[in-house]
Amino acid sequence: MAKPVIIISHLSLLLLILNANAFEFMVGGSGDWSLASTSYNQWAERSRFQIGDTVLFKYESGKDSVVQVTKEDYDNCNAASPIAKYDDGHSMVKLNESGPHYFISGLVENCKKNEKVVIVVMADRSHRSPPSSPPSPAPAGEELPSPPPASEESQSPPPAPATEDNNPTPSPNVATSTVTSFVYSIIAFVGSSLVFVF
Repeated sequence: MAKPVIIISHLSLLLLILNANAFEFMVGGSGDWSLASTSYNQWAERSRFQIGDTVLFKYESGKDSVVQVTKEDYDNCNAASPIAKYDDGHSMVKLNESGPHYFISGLVENCKKNEKVVIVVMADRSHRSPPSSPPSPAPAGEELPSPPPASEESQSPPPAPATEDNNPTPSPNVATSTVTSFVYSIIAFVGSSLVFVF
């Protein structure tokens, strides 16, 4: 009997850890997926998306949909070969990998009128590759070539200053994220407590 309780407590703790840093975004800031909304790409460019975050799309079921597509299909408003399609009217899309994610309206005319968005998910910094090793020394009697001079093109640009536009704007979805974290914390606590009872 003790083994299932231990497994449950470990799974509860894992859920807590996995969802601790996830953020729920509402597409466009309001969640409204329609032609009446503001520019989705301007909103997406101001937001910082991480792996594990979710994006909520709200629209009238049966009259619109959200279609995840390739860049080419995004550019051409082509929903014929979707990566994923959501049509329930309250679609929560989890961002599971870094890079650009392309979403368009399932209605071609709406897509052509800019009911579409590119969401760029930042790389996961916790899984960095090990630093490269220094070059091996030159054999005796030979010299290593000089490194090329640093040019402005090869230097990294300075990091963008921290402004309100670079971070997700606190909105009602922050409360949802906080409540979700709280619920997972309680589940983890109860699961851990069961270990001590049995």
